[in-house]
Amino acid sequence: MWKTVVAGIAALTLSGASPVFAQQSNQADTQRWRPSAEDTAAMVDARVAALRAGLKLTAEQEKHWPAVEAAIRELAKQRTDRMAARRAARTADGDKPRVRPDAIERMRRGADAMNSRATALKQLADAAAPLYQTLDEGQKHRFAMLLRMGRPMGGPDGMHRRGRG
Repeated sequence: MWKTVVAGIAALTLSGASPVFAQQSNQADTQRWRPSAEDTAAMVDARVAALRAGLKLTAEQEKHWPAVEAAIRELAKQRTDRMAARRAARTADGDKPRVRPDAIERMRRGADAMNSRATALKQLADAAAPLYQTLDEGQKHRFAMLLRMGRPMGGPDGMHRRGRG
């Protein structure tokens, strides 16, 4: 008797769930949400404010802050510009099928992108070094943690995602 009850419940569950699965849209058909320029700017403002608040800078340390903030904003601007360029390239093609570049062209593009990010990250490191030298150990730990916070996979420039770098 238990087998009959369990089989009946399983049949009802499966028959009730199938219309729900049929109604769900295919994720490939729907466009993924992308942050607007305003969203991105707000997030950069929030991250800068969080870093500054988390460090609890002294008056002496505050002198070094403007250079750090400018470098963080420049890094974020470059990332926003790269995303906008990719978005523009996708929409410029319209209905034409996208042609993937060959392996050599992809390597060249990747190298150019890495050079650009490396330069901006080095500028951030150079700007942050004077401030970092004045931080106590607790502030240094918070600096490292807050600088990574919100970045995919903890990358300093947001590009270290699973399988993509």
